[in-house]
This record gives sequence, structure tokens and C-alpha cells, in this order.
Amino acid sequence: MIERGAGGHGGYAGRRVLITGGLGFIGSTLAAALVREGALVTLVDSLIPEYGGLLANIADIEDQVKVNISDVRDEQSMLYLVQGHDYLFNLAGQTSHMDSMEDPYTDLEINSRAQLSILEACRKRRPDIKIVFASTRQIYGRPDYLPVDERHLVRPVDVNGINKMAGESYHIVYNNVYGLRACALRLTNTYGPRMRIKDARQTFLGIWIRRVLEDGAIEVWGGEQLRDFTYVDDVVSALLAAGLSTATEGRALNVGGFDPPVSLAVLADLVVSIAGQGTCVVKEFPADRQRIDIGDYFADDNELRAATGWSPSVGLRQGLAATIAYCRENLEEYL
Repeated sequence: MIERGAGGHGGYAGRRVLITGGLGFIGSTLAAALVREGALVTLVDSLIPEYGGLLANIADIEDQVKVNISDVRDEQSMLYLVQGHDYLFNLAGQTSHMDSMEDPYTDLEINSRAQLSILEACRKRRPDIKIVFASTRQIYGRPDYLPVDERHLVRPVDVNGINKMAGESYHIVYNNVYGLRACALRLTNTYGPRMRIKDARQTFLGIWIRRVLEDGAIEVWGGEQLRDFTYVDDVVSALLAAGLSTATEGRALNVGGFDPPVSLAVLADLVVSIAGQGTCVVKEFPADRQRIDIGDYFADDNELRAATGWSPSVGLRQGLAATIAYCRENLEEYL
């Protein structure tokens, strides 16, 4: 893993922080950063196997955080849990695009209705809390121009994108109407240690890493699509910066990566090269996936940089090397 200090944000020492989805990939990495900053951290996670939460993700900080096994769809639990907290990093969600198409009602419950319940709990029990919501670039759909900035139209191509858009919009409305200080960060292709690699429910890159570590073949569908990638430490830094900035409130802001966008075919070759094993093969898009693919995407994140002073610092090769090394060492744990 890439060694990190406290992050240099300040402002979180002694503050009470609640993280929904706290045992997941990003949530657990965020928890570790907050512990280093001296925050008092409570993690909420349902530990439903399909959604990525693992107690192993907090093995190195388990005695420094509180863990509450609850589902964000449980309104009574959330009414209790938000009390007394200064910050809420709202990361709980269903991330699989294909799952959202096959089971749209569950996606609706988690990514839309549950978000409204969380905000209602905050409005009723902790109206002065600061909320940072993890949104997604998926809400833009197929871009009209690149890089994509926040003025781009939002027109999701799948159920997951629609429900994440609703969840994001609820946060902005509650900021504007009720004064509940909230913002959203639109994440893109986050990767790093602790990422889900057993399947493609979080990101295709996870299953790619599994394939090469098992000395198998990466299947690249299409291959010419351009993407940007954000290392998890840079995402955590963005979340922490957004939490402390008043300039983010009432806004949905893009998060991008350190390096220029790269084609999926080039990315696959890079993963194989860094791992030193496995192969890659380019195939035609499966019809069901093609219908919800967004083509090229990379973000313009200048608004977030201006509002917070944040900038990513981990390049793709460096981040992939750290990720592959971690996954190789902990492969059985994550399968």
C-alpha cells in the first residue's frame, strides 16, 4: 500500500464522524484516515455479501472505531445513529449497474428511498451535521463533450444511474430547503487496496485484477473506450476536503484522477505488465452490456479543486502497483 500520513486536513480531531457503508472499500479507507486524524469514528454497514462490506477491511483499526451492523433502509436505526455526530460520510449504496437492471426495486430502495430516510433522520435528530454523499459519474450517461464538467446534462443510461441521481438530488434539496449542510462528489472508477475483486459489482477493474492474479485472461469489451481512474487515497482526500469546506455545500462536484485518460485496451496491458502474469483478450461487447455502456468518459474536476484546494497525487501505474501487491497478498481474504 502507498504509505500515507494523517492527510493534512485538520479539523477532524476529536470530532464525531459517522460513515455509512463503512466496512466497504472506500468507507474503510476513509475510516483509517479519520482515525489517523484523531476523529471518533462510527461505521454503519449491513454486511450484505453483494455490497462489499468486510470486517477484514478494518482489521488494523478495529479497536479504534465503533461498528454498527445496520441497514440504511432501517429508518429507526438511522434516527438513532445520526445523533451526536458532526459529520456524515454517506457512502452506502448498491453499485452494480447490471444488478440494478435485473433487480431495479432493490436499487431503488437503497440508492434512492434510503437516502431520503437518512436525510430525514438528520433533519429531525441532527440538523447541524455536515453530509458528504458519494455520487457517481454514471449519472451523466453518454457524454456530449469531454472532459465532462458539472454543467453537462445528466441523463443516466441505467436504473443505477437514475437512482443515484435521485439520491444526490435529495441531498442538494435538503441543503437548499432545510439548511442541512450537504454536498455530493461524483466519483469515477475508484480503485486501490481493499477494492472488491471477487466480481465486477463495484468496478470492472476489480475482476480484471482477480483474473491476472489467478493467471487467467482479462476480457476487454471494445477496448477503445477512454476512462479516468482515481486512486482510493485521492478519493478519501477529496471526501475529507469536501467535508471541511463551506464552498462545497449545496453542490455536486466531479472527482477526477491524476493521469490523463487511458483506453481500456492500454489499461489491460498495464495491469498484465505490472502483475507479471495473466493475459488479455479483446472481445465484442455483450449485447446487454453494450446497451448501458457510456463510451468515453473523463472528468473536469476544476470546481472541486477551486472549492477545496484538493488535487489527486497518485498516478495510475503507482496506484495499480500498490493495488495489485495488496490484492496478491490478501487474495484469499477477498475471494
